[in-house]
Amino acid sequence: ISGAFMECEGITDVTLPDGLITIGRSAFSGCINMTSINIPESVTRIGGFAFNGCKSLTDIVIPDGVTVIDEALFQSCEALTSVTIPEGATELGNSAFCNCTSLTSLTIPDGVTEIGNNAFNRCIGLTSITIPDSVTQIGSTAFYDCTELVDITWGNGLKSIGGSAFNGCSKLTSAVIPDSVETIEGYAFGNC
Repeated sequence: ISGAFMECEGITDVTLPDGLITIGRSAFSGCINMTSINIPESVTRIGGFAFNGCKSLTDIVIPDGVTVIDEALFQSCEALTSVTIPEGATELGNSAFCNCTSLTSLTIPDGVTEIGNNAFNRCIGLTSITIPDSVTQIGSTAFYDCTELVDITWGNGLKSIGGSAFNGCSKLTSAVIPDSVETIEGYAFGNC
């Protein structure tokens, strides 16, 4: 159900029941004191904004059956340091991890084809990122203002880099763009 526990500031730990299939849109949005959640393997769909603004959530394992990391799923989860994205994931939605300022490392699994707009915008703790060969598109402002990003390993399937995708990545010292890239939009590497 959408917004099922939205803004329940008293919730600190959550264990969801086995057999649960869907976590609705904005289900735990604004649960600012939730530090952990155990999502059962039966879950195959997590709605957008489900954990938006869960400022105390430190780590999360997304079940293998989830293929889309929906929009703003973990936006502004400022304490989030670790995320396990399932191997079967195909898309990282718009603003999925936007403003996750404590996120220091992340593995994007091979199979993801699109990194959405603002996906990692202002993830100031990220120092390196590996773009797998399966990714064909990096959306606008996807890594905007990732000020500590130093190293990018590029996949060979990449075709498009969106506008301002790496704008403000001031510690980035090199970018060897793969031959597969057909489009680099405006300000993609502005203010680097």
